[in-house]
Amino acid sequence: MKLKFTDPQQKRTWRFALAALLVIILLTIPAYFQMHSSNQLRAQRQRATMSPIIMIPGSSATKERFNRLVNLLNRDTHQKHSLLKVEVYNNGKITYSGKINKGDREPFIVVGFQNNHDGYDNIKKQATMFDAAFAQLSEEYQFNNFKAFGHSNGGLIWTRWIETYYTDYKDDIKLRVLMTVASPFNLAETSIKNKTQMFTDFVKHRTKIPRSLDVIAVVGNEDSYTSDGLVPADSVLAGKYIYQKRAHSYTSMTVTGEQAQHSNLPQNKQIVKLIEQY
Repeated sequence: MKLKFTDPQQKRTWRFALAALLVIILLTIPAYFQMHSSNQLRAQRQRATMSPIIMIPGSSATKERFNRLVNLLNRDTHQKHSLLKVEVYNNGKITYSGKINKGDREPFIVVGFQNNHDGYDNIKKQATMFDAAFAQLSEEYQFNNFKAFGHSNGGLIWTRWIETYYTDYKDDIKLRVLMTVASPFNLAETSIKNKTQMFTDFVKHRTKIPRSLDVIAVVGNEDSYTSDGLVPADSVLAGKYIYQKRAHSYTSMTVTGEQAQHSNLPQNKQIVKLIEQY
């Protein structure tokens, strides 16, 4: 049926209504396909079986830092797990070496930084650099959960990232366990009475820590109860003020004896057993 208008005003009104409807349809189509694509990606992520162990080394360390640790872990299991190494450069470039084998449900992913210097300002920068790598990794491998491991400043980078960036992922990707080893949450301070700015910020933003997270904090004692030869034990134990009564669980453990010195802790036999257990 063809509509006929004798009134020019009616004709203009009808044309305007048709044009408006056409604009609405054109604007709706991209939104529909974007929503459809997003739902497909979410469904794909929910079906994923991969649960990687993502590791961050401490200051002055590189993406090669955990090679021996991974070898020790693979020696104790029938299924050898992959090792993917990621490096984030100061200019934003991200490179990869190694690979994740098909069917490997628990690969190791180590993320290192060109800027691997010490200090709170650098830790904040490294957390931002890590977030860029994590965004790529989560997009590429579509995992819906993961475990985190950080040695020394690596645990501080994880804490900064969790409190600053994890909220962008928490609806789709669950952080199950965080293990920190010799991470100085109050930097070089030997008493909690002397609070650093970093520690103060960590405590201030602890509400961003997910309630479902299980945290294991490992303290190293080389030959006393005060230090692992580099990091004060009380600074490591200060992590309880950040995670305890906020995370699902917080457990601190002390490693002593051979290889309890700060730089030796990642390949310490007791640490290897703890990682295998948790």
